[in-house]
Amino acid sequence: MSDGTYLGGGSGDPWAGVDAAGLARAARAQGERPVAGVQDMASYLAAQVSDTSHRDVVGPLLDGRGASGVVLRRGVVIARWGDPAREEMAFSATKSVLSLVAGVAQDDGLLRLDEPVRRSVGLPQFADGHGHAITWRHLLDQTSQWEGELWGKPTAVDAQSTREGTESAGGPPGEGWAYNDVRVNLAALALTVLFRRSLPDVLRSRIMEPVGASPSWSWHGYADSVVDIDGGRVPVVSGGAHWGGGLWISALDLARIGQLCLRGGRWGDRQVVSRQWIDALWTPCRVKPNYGLSWWLNDDRTVWPQAPASGRCARGNGGSHLLWVDPARDLVISSRWGADVETLLAAVSEAVEPVLAAG
Repeated sequence: MSDGTYLGGGSGDPWAGVDAAGLARAARAQGERPVAGVQDMASYLAAQVSDTSHRDVVGPLLDGRGASGVVLRRGVVIARWGDPAREEMAFSATKSVLSLVAGVAQDDGLLRLDEPVRRSVGLPQFADGHGHAITWRHLLDQTSQWEGELWGKPTAVDAQSTREGTESAGGPPGEGWAYNDVRVNLAALALTVLFRRSLPDVLRSRIMEPVGASPSWSWHGYADSVVDIDGGRVPVVSGGAHWGGGLWISALDLARIGQLCLRGGRWGDRQVVSRQWIDALWTPCRVKPNYGLSWWLNDDRTVWPQAPASGRCARGNGGSHLLWVDPARDLVISSRWGADVETLLAAVSEAVEPVLAAG
């Protein structure tokens, strides 16, 4: 079902080159593929997390309520399923939003991607020899290879690192990649200290309000994830939901973020985030070419083989939460708690003709 709602950030006929019947079939099918077991998030997460020595959840949880999503073309909702206005946990799609917030810091002159973090942030995690060499790029593209413990969770217990990692124990920053929530949480801590205020405040005022997002979203950390700044206790959010927390957001509001990135950081007549930063988000990591600054890149079709190479995405919980941005088709897909998202991507992409050269 489509409603023709214009979210913003686009122009032109959204239905040009669209197989409406094929698109409707794809949306309907995705609504009929909900991820099982998410109505009891505590039980679902316990079954997902394989770090048996640190399985305890330390952040809040939100029970899932079924598959939902939208397809945007040129800023217009041309398909929807479920209740796309309902907020859900975003899991690791939060990481991509964290990197977008880092772009605000870069645009404000607070950070330079290839400058050591310690030059602008006085945290003990960056005080030793290894920490001295960690740059903002290393934190955001998951190549810091930092070892330690944060909020009671050691880096070594995150099983995701060994599942996909190319890291070397004790190796220098930038020379190995691993998907590690503890290190992403370190990035969130460093950015909080850099901004000297909470990241949800930055996200709200600098990104979500400019793009007209609803007030229903929220961003959570852990019970003890706070930092002292200017005599006050400031909460530090998590970059995923491995142990709870993370971004809670609707499919519609997540799609607005995708549309902002699709338009090179511009919304209407306002440059919300610089195009330079959006380009950086989607620049391949040297040691992990299908990964940018916490965004997955399908250039070589290794992320989603059945989907177009022109797509970039934020994804969480194995794709159960997906924000897909395809500049070649002027297309954004936001899918929440839907299984088999690769089938969705393939079907929608087949129904929407490219309008730009891929790349």
